[in-house]
Amino acid sequence: MEKFEKLTGVAAPLPVVNIDTDMIIPKDYLKTIKRTGLGKGLFAEARYKEDGSVNEDFVLNKPAYQNAKILVAGDNFGCGSSREHAPWALLDFGIRCVISTSFADIFYNNCFKNGILPIVVSQNELDKLMDDASRGSNAVLTVDLEAQEITGPDGGRIKFEIDAFKRHCLLNGLDDIGLTLEKAGSIASFEKANAVNHPWA
Repeated sequence: MEKFEKLTGVAAPLPVVNIDTDMIIPKDYLKTIKRTGLGKGLFAEARYKEDGSVNEDFVLNKPAYQNAKILVAGDNFGCGSSREHAPWALLDFGIRCVISTSFADIFYNNCFKNGILPIVVSQNELDKLMDDASRGSNAVLTVDLEAQEITGPDGGRIKFEIDAFKRHCLLNGLDDIGLTLEKAGSIASFEKANAVNHPWA
């Protein structure tokens, strides 16, 4: 998993509450277990019209936000079903950070396992960041995980809290497999001792 240390990029405003995982990645895109290629389906029902053409009014289709790395969204982001395809689609599109006032628990934890940083801020802080994100190509934020700080285009700073273990995993690029591999030496020692103590096993 790619490390997350400091991210500077355009932030796209999505001032919608209760964005569920079906809106993030519709069920039609759940036929694959690959983590790549899902970016084209991100917010598909909003990004494309019924005839398949691009909906130019949707924020991520606007020229200023087509390469957004940060999403500033309304309350209760990621609610609905527990599909892990939702963070996969965000990551494949290029979104590495989502900022909201709250997240659904399963989606929140899935983000950390896939290298995405979900940040919880107060409503007043979200309003400020939403305003920053509305500046088009000038909507550049810097998210510093080490310092636990968001810096806006005008230099304003917002501190955020995060679980120490989850922070450690993101800073070091450790998903569940990576955490297990960190203990490879201990596992090998146990297996060697177990083979000696239980040769019949």
